[in-house]
Amino acid sequence: MLREGEGRVPVLELANISKHFGAIQAVNDVSLSLEAGEVVGLMGDNGAGKSTLVKMIAGNFRPSHGTMRMDGADLVMHKPVEARRHGIEIVHQDLALCNNLTAAENVFLGRELRRGFGPFGILDYPAMNRRAGQIFAELKSETRPRDLVRQMSGGQRQAVAIARTRLTDAKIVLMDEPTAAISVRQIAEVLNLIRRLRDHGIAVALISHRMPDVFDVADRVIVMRRGRKVADKRIADSSPEEVTGLITGAIESA
Repeated sequence: MLREGEGRVPVLELANISKHFGAIQAVNDVSLSLEAGEVVGLMGDNGAGKSTLVKMIAGNFRPSHGTMRMDGADLVMHKPVEARRHGIEIVHQDLALCNNLTAAENVFLGRELRRGFGPFGILDYPAMNRRAGQIFAELKSETRPRDLVRQMSGGQRQAVAIARTRLTDAKIVLMDEPTAAISVRQIAEVLNLIRRLRDHGIAVALISHRMPDVFDVADRVIVMRRGRKVADKRIADSSPEEVTGLITGAIESA
């Protein structure tokens, strides 16, 4: 019988990844892995390299050095659309939603369903509403397909953005500060949405400055400082005090 994690191929592996912009070294020799059905908190101060690292995984930047592998195969991407083809989805901090559209229309934005053929095809709103409703039900969200986004709470908006990732066979979801600037009740809703993704076997990388959220929902925490990885620990083996020390530099590494 395999022990936990033994014999598995990580869904994503980064080996000695670096990224520089001229003389600026944004990410320096970082190695990490993500397992299917795992939530990993990615923490660090502003300028620690978190966003640059995630943008490389999302296909926005190519690494200057190092290699990426997905399901054991080399992963080379030149643009974000290629990341999506590999099953990597990202939920940006600004969510990129259209306030004048419904939840379902936002879920399918750029990937609309149509009926008919050629120039006579029309948008299939009933099909999009049905599928969006199924996804919201899977996520156990109270968001309704026909609700207008401009009338939604922050938690419901996050549900719409997360629902987009369920249209494809996503293997990895990257989330950038999903609980910033929302209420305590909405934070709990978003953390439950993250748990639903994990329950579906999806690896979630959660960028956050909110220590309670990471320790509530993550299985593991990775801490970056000045472009380097200074810790990669299971949540059960760390503490908010230790992570704070790692972020500030009071603790060198762990």
